[in-house]
Amino acid sequence: MRFLLDDEQREFARSLDAMLTASDTPSAVRAWAAGDHAPGMGLWARLAAAGVFALAVPEAYGGVGPLPVELVAAFSELGRHAVPGPVVETVAAAVLLAEVGGPAAEEWLPRLASGAASATLRTDGHGPYALDADAVDAVFTVTGDELRLAPGPGVLSVSADPVRRLWRPAPGGELLASGPRVAGAAARAARWAAFVTAAQALGTGETLLRTTVEYVKQRTQFGTAIGSFQAVKHRLADTLIGLEFARPLLYGAALALAGDAPDAGAQVAAAKVAAGEAGYAAAGAALQLHGAVGYTQELDLALWLRKARPLRDAWGTPGACRARVLADGPDASAARRPGSESGRLSGGLAR
Repeated sequence: MRFLLDDEQREFARSLDAMLTASDTPSAVRAWAAGDHAPGMGLWARLAAAGVFALAVPEAYGGVGPLPVELVAAFSELGRHAVPGPVVETVAAAVLLAEVGGPAAEEWLPRLASGAASATLRTDGHGPYALDADAVDAVFTVTGDELRLAPGPGVLSVSADPVRRLWRPAPGGELLASGPRVAGAAARAARWAAFVTAAQALGTGETLLRTTVEYVKQRTQFGTAIGSFQAVKHRLADTLIGLEFARPLLYGAALALAGDAPDAGAQVAAAKVAAGEAGYAAAGAALQLHGAVGYTQELDLALWLRKARPLRDAWGTPGACRARVLADGPDASAARRPGSESGRLSGGLAR
């Protein structure tokens, strides 16, 4: 099976690329890391005007979604340009609220779709932190079967990527919904968060690879461009293969989500681990092949290098994603049979 975007979807991606290229995103990223959200929120407004957040909001609430294939196209571009802010969490919050419904959905979803409001999300099982809680209009938290609007951003914690500011939300807050429906909605929201994070990771890896290819064509050693060395070519080829192998898994997961396939969770997990690992490998190759300059904060490359690992682990570590594939994938029943070859393999893959 071939997974290809149609002409309209490709044009949508090209329009986002052109807009973000003209927006000087590295400056907005550096400002965001320093606590100045104004340039980043300017980007946010332009993304909302382009319809990015409406892709996750149902038509009944003023959106056009959910449209997972278009979200892949959009969030790959956001990853390529290192767009700051809780863009993933806003999508996840939209999915959560749409599933829960009620007054909270009616109040917040139209605003999220239009960009009039931004949000972040913390759910059980995905760490105690809410990304960029100090920059958004709403911090949603799910604890057990309770959905609450946190009373404030809480306490700032250290992050490997200074652009990804992690906050431990203050406890309590307004109770928006409760009951088994909330827990199910939170699981669905986490699945979509993993999905769009995978798209971001893929875009991040693509920029790291493109930047590195351009660099090795210019950097010389012994009077020769280092890109002509076989070891460098092989490293870049391996990086490209990893990214290209992740792409169809991501598109397949998009189709599974669009059709509410029974194994959609496993397909999202497979895409997440493939894209996350490929992006992280691209960061390793970029750091090594750039040599000493790759370690400098002044080089824009650092903005993507420091993003690769957090994206790999956010909303599902590689180990958790592999375990999900083994538990819920099409061969899950065989993998669970004691003594079977699949069962023996599953023990190694889950570690």
